[in-house]
Amino acid sequence: MSSLMSSVDQRTNIVGQNRLELLIFRLTGQQPYGINVFKVREVIQCPQLTDMPGSNAHVRGIAHLRGTPVTVIDLSKATGGKAIDDLSKAYILVTEYNRTTQGFLVGGIDRIVNINWEQILPPPKGAGRNHYLTAVTQLDDKLVQILDVEKVFAEISPPDEEVSETIKQRKSERDLSQLTVLVADDSAVARNQVKRALSSIGINVELVNDGRLALDWLIAKADELGGDISDQVPLLISDIEMPEMDGYTLTAAVKAHEHLKNVHIVLHSSLSGVFNEAMVKKVGADQFIAKFHPDELASAVQHWMAIE
Repeated sequence: MSSLMSSVDQRTNIVGQNRLELLIFRLTGQQPYGINVFKVREVIQCPQLTDMPGSNAHVRGIAHLRGTPVTVIDLSKATGGKAIDDLSKAYILVTEYNRTTQGFLVGGIDRIVNINWEQILPPPKGAGRNHYLTAVTQLDDKLVQILDVEKVFAEISPPDEEVSETIKQRKSERDLSQLTVLVADDSAVARNQVKRALSSIGINVELVNDGRLALDWLIAKADELGGDISDQVPLLISDIEMPEMDGYTLTAAVKAHEHLKNVHIVLHSSLSGVFNEAMVKKVGADQFIAKFHPDELASAVQHWMAIE
């Protein structure tokens, strides 16, 4: 498996080119699922798990990885499917989200594919409101479902979404109620988390599902205003991995546009890896914040909204 998961440094060359690498895996059947390689620290064959009494029903136990305990979540069961029975043939995707490390139990590993974000599409409209998909793509004539692991993790370990009173009571020299922050994120859970946090400090928020929609919204606003939009939309908060256009490509496009270049950009992502700070500078973003800490995000918004 180590040959399958090569180092992050070797994979950063595709970042900023609107490309991604998907790790393709299975749960209990032959349906292929995908997860961005950058979300995955390592893939291991499932070791002996230690029971965790009183835990969520979807938690299969604790794996001890080099002396570190990692909670293992049955990804099939957590998304409404059957539990993965044969642990001797199962694998664990070790990931980082919400500044914690966790493992997702999967039935099998297929391969890694390198594709363009334009090939990643939003979930079908008929999927309903309670699905666990952030996107889909076609691979070998099969529909690959990309799961919303942020939603899965938030349901099992809900994050603190409240902004502290100290942050709420900060005063600004600008009337923030007259300004708008655009938020681009393909995860409904993440969008709602950001909206609640910013609404609590009096910020108007517009939400879009992906980078392409964000760029279209900003350009339309520039056309409406007839020029620089930063007086009314001083800040864009963007996820990094999104269907059709990723956050890095979106940032570069915004900074290259005459009427959008003065908009501040915060990249807000669950993606881990040492490349983030370097990529922030490369594409011209103003800041990178790892999901999800409401006070840190609200403080950053207050900072960038106050700069004229």
